Amino acid sequence: MVTMVVFVLPGMLRRWVSGRSEVKVFAVAADRDSPPTLGAALDMLRRTHPLLEERLRDEYGRIRRHINMIVCGEDAQGLGYLDCALPPGAEIYVTPTLT
Repeated sequence: MVTMVVFVLPGMLRRWVSGRSEVKVFAVAADRDSPPTLGAALDMLRRTHPLLEERLRDEYGRIRRHINMIVCGEDAQGLGYLDCALPPGAEIYVTPTLT
C-alpha cells in the first residue's frame, strides 16, 4: 500500500526545503497487508529531502529528542512512533519539544 502524506513544518525547519511550510511524500508499506508507517514516510523524506530528514532523526534512525510529531491530531509517541500507521492523506505536524 502507498499513501501520500504531508509533513507540516515549523519555521525553524523550512530553510531545508526552500522555505516551504509543507512537504508531501509517498509512504510505502512494508507489505500488501500493512498500512504505511511514520518510519516509512521518514524513509521517503530521506530520499527526497535528506537535509530535512537528518534534522528529524538521529544517526540510529530514531526521532530526535527535541522533535515531536503529531499524526492526525495525536502524538505519534503514543501511537508507536516510527511504527505509527498512517491513513491516506495523513498530516504529520513536526513541532519542537517544550522541554
